[in-house]
Amino acid sequence: MITLPTPTETPVQRLDRNYGEMLQEVRVAQTGVQFLLAFLLALAFTPRFTEISPFQRDIYVVALLLGAAATALLIAPAPFHRLVFRRRLKSNLVAATARFTLCGLTFLMLSLGASMLLILDFVLGTTPALWLTGGTLAWFACWWFIAPLWSRTRAARQPESR
Repeated sequence: MITLPTPTETPVQRLDRNYGEMLQEVRVAQTGVQFLLAFLLALAFTPRFTEISPFQRDIYVVALLLGAAATALLIAPAPFHRLVFRRRLKSNLVAATARFTLCGLTFLMLSLGASMLLILDFVLGTTPALWLTGGTLAWFACWWFIAPLWSRTRAARQPESR
C-alpha cells in the first residue's frame, strides 16, 4: 500500500514512510532471489550436473555468483538498519536502501539471465539459448528499468503531474 505525503508530514516522517515503502519492495524481490539461489545451489547436486559442458559450468558459476550478490544486496537493508539504528542516520539508511535495491535487482536480473542461458543451452543448444536469453533480459530490463525511467522522465516534463 502506497501512502501519500500529507501537508503536515515532517522530514523524519517522510523518511520513515519512504523506508517502509522500500522495505515492501525489497520483500517481493527477496523471495524471488532466495528461490533462485536455492535452485542454483541444489542444481550442483543433481545426477545430471556432471553431464554439463565446460561452457555450461562457467555459466552456472556466473549465475550462482550473481545470485549470491543479489541476495546480499537485497538483504543488506536489514543489517544496515541494525547497525545505524538510533544514530540519527535515517536519511543515510533510506539512500543506502535505494542503492542496495537497484543494484540487487540488477544482479537478480543478470542471475536470472545466466540461469536461463544455462538451462536453454542444455535443452536447446547455444545459438537459440543466446537469442532467447537476450530476449528475456531485454524483457526484464524493459519492465524493471526502462518503463519506470521513461515514466519518471515523462512526468518530470509535466509539472502538473507532480
